[in-house]
Amino acid sequence: MSGGTTNASMATTAAAAAASSLPLHNVFVYGSLLADDVVNMLLKRLPPRSPAVLRGYHRFSIKGRVYPAILPVESKSVTGRVLLGITDTELNLLDIFEDGEYKRNTVEVSLNGDQEKLLVETYVWGDEEDPNLYGSWDFEEWERLEMKDFLLMTQEFIEEFEHPDSKSRVVTYEAYYNKEKEG
Repeated sequence: MSGGTTNASMATTAAAAAASSLPLHNVFVYGSLLADDVVNMLLKRLPPRSPAVLRGYHRFSIKGRVYPAILPVESKSVTGRVLLGITDTELNLLDIFEDGEYKRNTVEVSLNGDQEKLLVETYVWGDEEDPNLYGSWDFEEWERLEMKDFLLMTQEFIEEFEHPDSKSRVVTYEAYYNKEKEG
């Protein structure tokens, strides 16, 4: 496990799930959710996580957006991580955060090199023919150039989400970045 995850924290998560009889989910993330600060802001915790590789997909940049998209592409792979022990409530929040642009799919990822396979949920771009997809998205570049503003947008999303007439992430994203351009 990476990111300071311990067996004790995984055991605590497993015990909490068993006590509540709720199923837990594993979610492969590959973009802004690679940033612990974004995950912590959304979920109000850092779940156990593990490095993973999704084979047969490519991570694209999206024209006019700071976050990536993945689509199936033969002979490509996407490096990311799996968030382990995600509750139904957290998965619902991630679904809303990812909005209608993505479809949640079940995929198989490789852990520990190729020693272990795991079925997980991930968010695949909904429009395979989108002309705005190009090149490869780079997490380190995003972290350096975009993460600070993305965290502020994510905070706005959470505040909107916690109110009954919440907006989608895309609406919050566009409002935040349009406000920033005007200012």
